[in-house]
Amino acid sequence: MNHNTGAILVLSGPSGAGKSTILKEIIDDIGECHFSISTTTRSIRTGEVDGVDYHFVTKEEFKKDIEDDMFLEYANVHGNYYGTSIRPVKQALKDAKLVIFDIDVQGNTVVTNRLGDITTSVFISPPTLSALKERLQGRKTDTQEVINGRLEMAKREIQRISEYDYLIINDDLEEAAGILKTIAKAARLKIPGNEINEFTQKWEDID
Repeated sequence: MNHNTGAILVLSGPSGAGKSTILKEIIDDIGECHFSISTTTRSIRTGEVDGVDYHFVTKEEFKKDIEDDMFLEYANVHGNYYGTSIRPVKQALKDAKLVIFDIDVQGNTVVTNRLGDITTSVFISPPTLSALKERLQGRKTDTQEVINGRLEMAKREIQRISEYDYLIINDDLEEAAGILKTIAKAARLKIPGNEINEFTQKWEDID
């Protein structure tokens, strides 16, 4: 059976869980990918590059794209909008690439509902809330008020881990990266329901 369509890998987890760090460890080892870059209205941080880390837009621009149905999913997080433009995702799937999302639990629900049969979802988390707090304070990119908001959000997100296919506890970077690499390779082998139905119909044909 020739499986020539793309697949989707969703990564979720609290801000500070280490999703981007783990992904950088394995990105060269999991084949041709398309990393879905979110569009956001939050301010650009030191070291970030527009079009590489995020597409940074105004709230007015974002709301216009919502009206034009340009997002696969979007959410308001900590007072800022984050969303996934649908066009590049469709093209990447057509090109048989593994499309990687770094989105929150709300986004995972939308993607799974719309593209579930080719979606593999992974929740990445620090071992404890205390460890998360230490990481957020250590990176020194947010005010204490923002950090407190992220911690409260994390408490809510943790309650929805059961919605994911896999859980990776990021306590050891090398181990966590190895697990994610295995999952990413398996995600490519996930076959859409329509291809399974086609195979079944052909298999039952008797000359």
